[in-house]
Amino acid sequence: MVLKDDIFNILNAKQFETVALKVFKYQFENNPVYRSYCDLLFMHPSDIKTLESIPFLPIQFFKTHHVICGDKQTEIIFSSSGTTGSVTSKHYVQDLTLYEESFTKAFELQYGKISDYVILGLLPSYLERSGSSLIYMVNHFIKNSPHPESNFYLNNLDELYKTLQSLEAQGKKTLLIGVSFALLDFVEQYQMQLKHTIVMETGGMKGRRKEMVRTELHEELCNGFGVNRIHSEYGMTELLSQAYSKGNGIFECPPWMKILIRDTEDALTILPENKNGGINIIDLANLNSCAFIATQDLGKLHANGHFEVIGRFDHSDVRGCNLMVM
Repeated sequence: MVLKDDIFNILNAKQFETVALKVFKYQFENNPVYRSYCDLLFMHPSDIKTLESIPFLPIQFFKTHHVICGDKQTEIIFSSSGTTGSVTSKHYVQDLTLYEESFTKAFELQYGKISDYVILGLLPSYLERSGSSLIYMVNHFIKNSPHPESNFYLNNLDELYKTLQSLEAQGKKTLLIGVSFALLDFVEQYQMQLKHTIVMETGGMKGRRKEMVRTELHEELCNGFGVNRIHSEYGMTELLSQAYSKGNGIFECPPWMKILIRDTEDALTILPENKNGGINIIDLANLNSCAFIATQDLGKLHANGHFEVIGRFDHSDVRGCNLMVM
C-alpha cells in the first residue's frame, strides 16, 4: 500500500519511478475504470517496468465515468466549468487531506510560507459556481493567511484597487491570483506600479473575452500592473497537484508530479525532450482516483523537467476514449 509519506517525501527521479509503479499497480487492482482501460490495451502490471510504459487514461473519462479506487466514501466532488447543458468533469475525492497537503507543499516549495502573504483571489467565474477545486485551494490559502486583507473579489474591482494601493504603501508581500479575463478587466480600469505583489494568472477567458496567446496576455498584464513578469498556475479539476511558472510560461512541477509528452498520432508513444506533443501527467497525489492522465493540452518538455503549454488539441476527443463508450 502506498502512503502519503511515500508521495510527499520523494527526493529523486529513481524514487519517483518506484512510487509511481507502486501507485500504478494499486490503481490497476482497485480502480475498475482504469483496470478496464488497461485491459483493453492488453496492459498488465507485469508488463510495466518504466514510467513511459504506464497507460495514461484520457482525461475525458472524468466526464463519463466514476474514476475512483475502491468504495471508500467520497469527501467532496470537484467539477469543471462548462457551458449550460455540457458534460463536466467530476473528480471524486476520498481524502481531502491529500489535496490540502499537495497544494500547500507545492506552493511553499516555490514561494515560501503562505502565512507570509496577503492572498487576494480575483476568480469571478469560479466563485459563481460550486465545486471548483481552485476556489477550495485559494480559500484554504486565505484562511491560513494571518493578514486581515486576505479575501476574494468578485465584481468589486474598485475595492481591490484600494486594497492593493494600501498593501503597496505598507510594503506587504501579496499574492494576487486571478482568472485571465478578470485580470484584464482590472487593468483596463486601473493602472498600477506593484513592487510587493506577485500577479498570478490561472488561465482561461471562460467565454468572457477572446482567447489570447500567452505572450500578448502577459504583456498587457505586465503593463497594467507595472510588474516585470506574470506568474502562472497550471492545474485542473482532474488533478490534486499544481505546477507553477514564475514567468515566460515555463512551469515547474512539485517532486510528486511529472510531465511526459506523447505523440499526437500515436498516444502510446512517449516523445523525447524538446518535442511538441500531448501532455501526459503523473500526479501521485491522485492516489485514490487515477494518477496517470492524458490531457487535451499540447506542450513541450525541457531537459530539466520543466515544461511549457503551447495550446490545445483541435478536436475535443483524445484518442482512446472510444475504447470504453458508456
